[in-house]
Amino acid sequence: MNSVAPLLPFVATRRALSRRQFLRSAGLVLSLPLLDSMLPVFAKAATGGPPTGAAAKPRRMLAICNNLGVLTDQFFPTTAGRGYALSPYLKSLQDHRDDFSVFSGVSHPNVDGSHASDKCFLTAAPHPGGGAFRNTISLDQHIAEHIGVLTRFPSLTLSVNTRVRSLSWTGGGVAIPPEDKAAEVFKQLFFQGSPDEVAAQIRRLDTGRSILDTVSVQAKRLQRSVTARDRDRLDQYFTSVRDLEHRLQASRGWEDKPKPAVQAPMPVDLANPAAYMGKVKIMYDLARLALETDSTRAITLMLDGMETPPLELADTSISDGYHNLSHHGKSEQKRAQLIAIDQWHMKLLGGLLDDLKAVREGEDRLLDRTMVLYGSNFGDANAHTCFNLPTLLAGGGFRHGQHLAFDHERNYPLPNLFVSMLQRMGIETEKFASSTGTMRGLEFL
Repeated sequence: MNSVAPLLPFVATRRALSRRQFLRSAGLVLSLPLLDSMLPVFAKAATGGPPTGAAAKPRRMLAICNNLGVLTDQFFPTTAGRGYALSPYLKSLQDHRDDFSVFSGVSHPNVDGSHASDKCFLTAAPHPGGGAFRNTISLDQHIAEHIGVLTRFPSLTLSVNTRVRSLSWTGGGVAIPPEDKAAEVFKQLFFQGSPDEVAAQIRRLDTGRSILDTVSVQAKRLQRSVTARDRDRLDQYFTSVRDLEHRLQASRGWEDKPKPAVQAPMPVDLANPAAYMGKVKIMYDLARLALETDSTRAITLMLDGMETPPLELADTSISDGYHNLSHHGKSEQKRAQLIAIDQWHMKLLGGLLDDLKAVREGEDRLLDRTMVLYGSNFGDANAHTCFNLPTLLAGGGFRHGQHLAFDHERNYPLPNLFVSMLQRMGIETEKFASSTGTMRGLEFL
């Protein structure tokens, strides 16, 4: 009965209810969080005619978190503004200098919690290490709620070397399990099922809708016997049930529509977790294909090094696990290996930007319409600090080519960047999480 726990706060009453009766009559409710978590594998159908206005020129986002960070003395430039000198790491991105902005002195206010902070990379929910912590909606899911209806997949949640640590969180604070098998995601994106398979999927979606109808009736009966406070909670829950129902209904509409055809072969997943950089490259290629075919407009990618063994790099011998190296204790031998790893990260990021530039979409390059956010929840993984986060934003139609340097002691709110990104997506908002406005110094083209 592990699915019971998330819903227990909703059933406190003045007089005791029969727990057995509740589980029997509303048992279907208890599976709903799982359905919500699985939403990214479903599609959303567009409503009405072809998109108009801002949606006619699609904007997209790919958010990448390296949860062991980078060596910031190698990443941050020593000068600010548009004429800044490239740092050692950013020299790998020299060809893209005018296509990205780098930020220093930024962080999520009150986000601490050591390694637990990676779950807040896109949510900025405070104190993730606390016992009463509950996450909030992530940037990608906020985007999906507003424009996910325009694409087959409202969002994609991807990862390297983890199926647990997620960047994507629903409005109810539920983690969306990441997909680390590129071949399986490729099939979902581009393989058209047989007529029988399509019909079976439609039946499954219809069954999901009928379950939700049953759940709504049973839960409304429960309202008559709970406190006023719990009625408010149930009202919120009903709203989420209806939202899920609408998503399932929209998913049904996409099943009869053909999936895009691509020339790329299906990726071959690398089984060895030490082949970390090869896995990153595969996921970058998959993300580009998903964006290029407009299969989704919001993608997250968690690059997890927590359980990763010594990496296999073509030009460097790595003697220890990635996590252990991140706790380098200022050892020059460990730092040298980390520099080699970080340089590979920058090289692969440069390749991703190359590929996004090479794809044309009307008069624009795909990069011009795609915001690529690259960063970490750690400013210093060795010290487990969550301030002064290394952050880079490329593409997306901003005026780039600058280092925006803020106070390294009293950091500027990183959620302000998220507000600017949401506005660039055409989503009208002035607030996200602990933001205080938009990102100062970052302008639209």
